[in-house]
Amino acid sequence: MRLTRRQFLWSSSATAAGSLLGLRAHAQAMIGEMQIDTLSDGNLVLPKSFALGSHSEAEVQPILDGYGLSAEQLTPDCNVTLLQVGDRKVMFDVGAGANFMPSAGKLLDALDALGVYPEEITDVIFTHAHPDHLWGVLDDFDDLLFPEAEYRIGQVERDYWLDPTTPDTISPERLAFVGGAIRYLGAVEDRLTTFEDGEEILPGVTAKATYGHTPGHMSFQIAQGGESLLIVGDAIGNHHLAFERPDWTSASDHDGEVGAATRVALMNELADSGQGIIGYHLPFPGIGRAERTGDTFRFVPA
Repeated sequence: MRLTRRQFLWSSSATAAGSLLGLRAHAQAMIGEMQIDTLSDGNLVLPKSFALGSHSEAEVQPILDGYGLSAEQLTPDCNVTLLQVGDRKVMFDVGAGANFMPSAGKLLDALDALGVYPEEITDVIFTHAHPDHLWGVLDDFDDLLFPEAEYRIGQVERDYWLDPTTPDTISPERLAFVGGAIRYLGAVEDRLTTFEDGEEILPGVTAKATYGHTPGHMSFQIAQGGESLLIVGDAIGNHHLAFERPDWTSASDHDGEVGAATRVALMNELADSGQGIIGYHLPFPGIGRAERTGDTFRFVPA
C-alpha cells in the first residue's frame, strides 16, 4: 500500500501521540448536546521578562511566586478548542504548526488521541492571527492541515494584518507576525469569510469583540439549552497576573490600555455570571471560571 503525504503525517503522529502527550492530549466539557474538547498544542517558552511589561520585578515577582513561577522562563500551555455538534466539527484556532516553537505544534497528536481525523474538521474559526493560533493552518508539506474546512476570522482582525501599511506601524520584534499572517491567511484566502462583533457565526456560536491583545481579537460564546461557555482566546492570557491584576497592561498585547480595559470588563462579567471559560494559555486543559476574591480575581479550574 502506498501512503499519501497526509496518511504519512497521520501515521507518524499516531505513533508519537501516546509517548509525547499521554493523558494530556485532550479534556472534555458539555454544553447541552454540544461536545467541547480542549486539545493540547504543547506550550510556549517565554522569558520571564515577558511577564513584566512596564512593571518592575518587585511588583510582579511576588504574584508569580504565589503560583510557583520563580524560574527565568514561563511555559504557558496552548489549548486549542474543538466543538462537535451534529455533523459539524469546529476548531477554534489551529495551533502553532511546525515553524514557530519546537515546544508547540502538537495538535495532530492530540487529535489522534481523540480519534478525530483532520479531514473531518468542517469549520475553523480564529480568535486572532498570532503565530501560535494561526500557523498550524499548513502541515509539514505546506498543504492545508484541514483540507475540507471553511475558515472564518473577524473583519477587523483580517483587515489589520492584511493592511499594506501594518508593517510600517508594528514594533520590529513583531514584524515576523505580519509576514506569517499574510502567508497563512493567504493559504486559505479562497475559503476565508469574515464576521462582525455580535454575529452568530454558527448555531450556538456568537462572536464577542475582546479587542486589545490584537486590534480585532474575538472571543466566542458557546450556548445551548440555557448553558454557556466563553472561549476567551488570549483576552485573558494567563492564570496569574491577568486575574490578580487585570488592570495592568501586558507586554503581550498590541494595545496595552485597550487590552487591560477588556480584561477588567471580562473579569467582572465572568465573575458576576459564573459562566465557564476556556483560555488558550490557561493551565491545561484551560477550562474553568473566574471568581472574585475581594478586589481581585482568581482562576478556578473546572
